[in-house]
Amino acid sequence: MKNTPSVEDHLEIYRKMLLVRHLEEGLGTLHKEGRTRGPIHRCDGQEAVGVAATAVLEAGDKVATTHRGHAVYIGKGMAMRPVIAEIFGRATGACAGRAGHMLIADAGKGVIGGNAIVGAGIPAAAGMALSMQVLGQPNVAMCVFGDGAAQTGICHEAMNMAGLWKLPMVFVLEHNQFGLTVPSDVQSPVEDLAMRAAGYAMPSEIVDGNDAVAVYRAVAAMAERARRGEGPGMVECKTYRVEGFSTSDMGGYQKPEDIAAWKARDPLARSRRTLLADIEEARLMEIEAAAKAEVDAAFALALDDPMPIFAIDEACNPYSEAH
Repeated sequence: MKNTPSVEDHLEIYRKMLLVRHLEEGLGTLHKEGRTRGPIHRCDGQEAVGVAATAVLEAGDKVATTHRGHAVYIGKGMAMRPVIAEIFGRATGACAGRAGHMLIADAGKGVIGGNAIVGAGIPAAAGMALSMQVLGQPNVAMCVFGDGAAQTGICHEAMNMAGLWKLPMVFVLEHNQFGLTVPSDVQSPVEDLAMRAAGYAMPSEIVDGNDAVAVYRAVAAMAERARRGEGPGMVECKTYRVEGFSTSDMGGYQKPEDIAAWKARDPLARSRRTLLADIEEARLMEIEAAAKAEVDAAFALALDDPMPIFAIDEACNPYSEAH
């Protein structure tokens, strides 16, 4: 089938999903131990969207994501240690300890960054797409955003501009059923948010967001047409947030049976079953063990890294002798 990832491509997607899952679980453990600062927004169960969507991107492509963007960071090629170091404010972090877990960026990898403002990554990606178009670059810009962000005005403004100017842009809607603690069915009068794309003259596709191969196929098709100058497209990925909004979430608003049902559709388990048709289980087990060891080592190194030293400009320091 067209745009289907090769077995090796799928294997790499699976490996990165494993990395993200171990990252999220490690962050959850450290939060319980009181070793994190502020809330952490985990993406357990949603790894297939961020990892498989970014797997179709090329080195010169750009991606903007959300406050729940760990899968996008790793999917686009960022290394684990600088991501963890940044989350814990270390000098070795991807942004020298200044960004925290919601705002991580890496220009060299094409990661414009996460964003703590709901929906704000969408116009940022539109701006990058316009730049690519003006400069005649053969690249695309991707924005990964949630169903909560889909209700914001800036989302519709960016979609309108992208459709009007035929920007090389892919809208990846990570529909995880909740905006903060509010179910999507009381935020929107329509169940399938992708239907809105037609209003901006762009095609759309709805896929199972827990099926990494389905996400890859759909996003690859939209990226291809965008590169050809045919304008933007949208892919709505239906998934579920099995953890709370953040580690500070008190819970109680998600039905236990819903969480259980979605955990039974775990994207990692689904990819593993698919890969077993072509890959020996022994090799998968080696990859799984290596992924766990890589994350454990990255945590150990990052947590032992130094804190940044921020210099104070004496000319602006009200406590200096100059004042």
